[in-house]
Amino acid sequence: MTETLFAPASGFGRAAVAVLRISGPEAGSTLDALCGPRPAPRRLSLRTVRDPADGAVLDRALVAFFPGPETYSGEDMAELHLHGGLAVRARVLAALSHAPGCRAAGPGEFTRRAVLNGRMDLAEAEGVADLIDAETEGQRRQALRQLDGALSRQVAAWRDEAIDLLAGAEAALDFSDEGDVDEAGLDAALIGRGMALRDAIAAALADGRRGERLRDGFWVVLAGEPNAGKSTLLNALARRDAAIVSEVPGTTRDAIEVRLDLDGLPVVLVDTAGLRETDEVVEAEGIRRSRARIAQADLVLALVPPGGIVPDLGGAPALTVHTKADLPEAKPAGLAVSARTGEGMPTLLDALRERAEAGMGEGDALITRARHREALERCLGHLDRLCAGSGSGLPELAAEDLRLAVRALGEVGGHVGVEDVLDRLFAGFCIGK
Repeated sequence: MTETLFAPASGFGRAAVAVLRISGPEAGSTLDALCGPRPAPRRLSLRTVRDPADGAVLDRALVAFFPGPETYSGEDMAELHLHGGLAVRARVLAALSHAPGCRAAGPGEFTRRAVLNGRMDLAEAEGVADLIDAETEGQRRQALRQLDGALSRQVAAWRDEAIDLLAGAEAALDFSDEGDVDEAGLDAALIGRGMALRDAIAAALADGRRGERLRDGFWVVLAGEPNAGKSTLLNALARRDAAIVSEVPGTTRDAIEVRLDLDGLPVVLVDTAGLRETDEVVEAEGIRRSRARIAQADLVLALVPPGGIVPDLGGAPALTVHTKADLPEAKPAGLAVSARTGEGMPTLLDALRERAEAGMGEGDALITRARHREALERCLGHLDRLCAGSGSGLPELAAEDLRLAVRALGEVGGHVGVEDVLDRLFAGFCIGK
């Protein structure tokens, strides 16, 4: 028998209201035991909450009952809107822990049941997680599109087309021995439609990974020689003392990360060790790590102090910024800033915003996770083989490529065996969702 879950659905700590959620076959009877009589479905009603064990009054709260399957989880659900004190919540949770058939929910278990009960697919569930984690307006918009099924609907349409092609390929196999069947015509039609499907998926994949960047943040590495002003500029952009600033070269040894909300776009600034030749072991390790961060960056701010040179960045996408523009000896050409006086900082922020917008878009990307991209790339590989004529003369191979393409598309929404994916995804959810 399916266990009934319970968990806080609101944040921890002192608050005006704390919401506890119950989901499963015993949700109604558990609500009756705590604060019967049960209210009318989908209506908040004021009730006295009592401990079923001894009848002690625990709280006066608003409660609601939601009969399944038209609920978030697809099961019977109940909610208790308690006063938000820690003692109240702890006492009611303790009473729930002794209710027959009930247990405390783990991370993401309510949403997992929603997926298993067909209330949403796996891609939409990932939208729930992304919406909870969203820190900027762009991330919020993207997560809502995912939750609304933007990716799911498109992948479902591609999968329907692939299934239709598979049905045609298998029908051709069944009638391949009939003398009046135009096999060449069937192959041409199959490959023609397969090419159209392949091109549509390839176009979606050729998005510069905008969705993943928006979800994870646009990574900007500050690089340059020691005392180029990297830490000072980081602090100025962050508007706080995030990094130690010193006249001593080589002060920064490890990468320091600061997250910014740049007009709704998530930007991660990374301060790194100054680039130079050194025999000092710890500093050399810091420089090695700096090089690794530069290679992975979405953008590198190449900082050049007065009299300095543009650092060698190994071909990484870069924006040259002349620092310490307030010094008398500074005679920069191009983008110049002074973190001390603020000179040039609005121009630098505009440049960062422009690069971030180009790299992330405005939350309209279709693919938002590496998992989606990997499944679609595998599907594309199978369709490439089909369109290259791997099935010419061997229709069994064409059918197999299409079966594998259908399976890869099904993995995006969780329509094939994805228990391992489910375990990884819902482990990252908060408890109560």
